[in-house]
Amino acid sequence: MFFSIIIPLYNRPQEIDELLFTLTKQTYLQFEVLVIEDGSTDNAKSIVESYSNKLDIKYFYKPNEGQGFTRNYGFERAKGDYFVIFDSDCLIPADYLEIVKNYLYEHDLDAYGGPDAAHESFTPVQKAISYAMTSPFTTGGIRGNKKHVGQFHPRSFNMGVSREVWEKVGGFILTRLGEDIEYSIRIHESGFRIGLIPEAKVYHKRRTSFSQFYKQLHFFGRARVNIYKHFPKELKLVHFFPAVFTIGFICTILCNIFYQPLAIVGNFILLLFFLLIFFHSWAVNKSIKVAFLSIISSFIQLTAYGLGFIQDLFKRVVFKQQ
Repeated sequence: MFFSIIIPLYNRPQEIDELLFTLTKQTYLQFEVLVIEDGSTDNAKSIVESYSNKLDIKYFYKPNEGQGFTRNYGFERAKGDYFVIFDSDCLIPADYLEIVKNYLYEHDLDAYGGPDAAHESFTPVQKAISYAMTSPFTTGGIRGNKKHVGQFHPRSFNMGVSREVWEKVGGFILTRLGEDIEYSIRIHESGFRIGLIPEAKVYHKRRTSFSQFYKQLHFFGRARVNIYKHFPKELKLVHFFPAVFTIGFICTILCNIFYQPLAIVGNFILLLFFLLIFFHSWAVNKSIKVAFLSIISSFIQLTAYGLGFIQDLFKRVVFKQQ
């Protein structure tokens, strides 16, 4: 099996250097790498070309269109039997392709996704952000855990599709705002088999600050409503949880300001929830500092997503804006 690894890139030369270095350590060697620069002003051409004697690698530069259409650009030029998509802010374990190859031979999946994890080199903030994005108490396990909620939709930071899927379904028709979820739904509806490969994890750095993390999650909340526009049945109760949490938090603040008895109930629920986050993160990360930061990252994850979700839900459903 020959893999084509496709990486869209936008103004992140340092990240692509770190990712490509991890690809030089792969134990399975039947793969090529396509790096597609999406109109960057700070391009990584020299960095990519420095790996030409270590990897079967190609560099492309194109006008900015967003990550979805940039991946399509890579699909059109890929030689592989299977296309593997990574975000540029990932580090890839040395046995990743070996694991995927063995799993695909045994299970015959047409598309797959894998989980993300925090690398030991990550900063405490990055580990806390990783926790918030994978914890069952925040995302509900829908981002690549073994027991995800509902139908599994691979996410494009760690996703693979067969050449047959590309030839029959095509590529991304959205370039941002939930493009990976929309794509996986179309793959499902075309009768192809999609599954999670639990051991095919990547180390996903995501964002290096809480302010960047807030912007990303606000965007994710809006993206979920964009998916609802295309596939109304894909909006589940679990997707409302961050919005409910956000509204509940605001109501609790108001109750505290106006000395309402309900403030006691709200304060108790929030305290219980944050203690649960703290002790669970402490058990997972073995760090009190990361556990404290996980309270902050989880709060940001829920409220940023919730506010983005509420914003676009009102625009599309209440005010009928496109």
